[in-house]
Amino acid sequence: MTSRLSALCFNALEPLPLARFWAGVLGRQLVDDPYDGVVLLPDDDTAFRIRFVPSTEPKIGQNRAHFDLPSASLEAQRQTVATALELGGRHIDVGQGPDADHVVLADPEGNEFCVIEPGNNFLAGCGIIGALSGDGMPEVGYFWSAALGWPLVWDQDQETAIQAPYGGTKITWGGPPLMPKTGTDRLYFDLIPPAGGDQQAEIDRLLSLGATLLDKERDDAGRVMMAAPGGNEFCLLTPR
Repeated sequence: MTSRLSALCFNALEPLPLARFWAGVLGRQLVDDPYDGVVLLPDDDTAFRIRFVPSTEPKIGQNRAHFDLPSASLEAQRQTVATALELGGRHIDVGQGPDADHVVLADPEGNEFCVIEPGNNFLAGCGIIGALSGDGMPEVGYFWSAALGWPLVWDQDQETAIQAPYGGTKITWGGPPLMPKTGTDRLYFDLIPPAGGDQQAEIDRLLSLGATLLDKERDDAGRVMMAAPGGNEFCLLTPR
């Protein structure tokens, strides 16, 4: 049995205001996290939790992962953009050009995201977060497919994507050229071993798939920091 994706985590200088922004954009309920920070609950059975955890490290450079939010119509796209701006987001330029149909924004702490134009078939039916779009070579997609037990739904031209068997948000990697890694990742995954599983056995399995161990010591909650191929961090929790 494989680990499951427990949450996508945002390192945040101010977790609560950032969580409130995303709660407003995504229409999700905000609750306290019993471990650290605050959490947005899933909006259906296919979605994952989003955690906002305190960090003292400022954002450096462009994130290597961002949300793609699909739109059912041009009016829906405009409304999502307007909502984000009202809540404290802003327009940014990442080289998309003036003719781009998607809109590139940043949240109040500078985390980039895109509001995608209508008619994007790849994101159809994936929910309000159509994709978590990342930077990475194909081996990163292969690793996460094996780590989570999620099938590859795209594997062409050095681009890969996975999606849970029950649907929901796709996780994608765009292939080369890759952005440089600058500091600690602002976005990272929390993984949890299967119920009744053994954390050390899961560490060993993930290492055999190509992960690396970043810290041999567990923190006070028993969590272990690891990195996927390509260097992006993730956290392995204790079984629950």
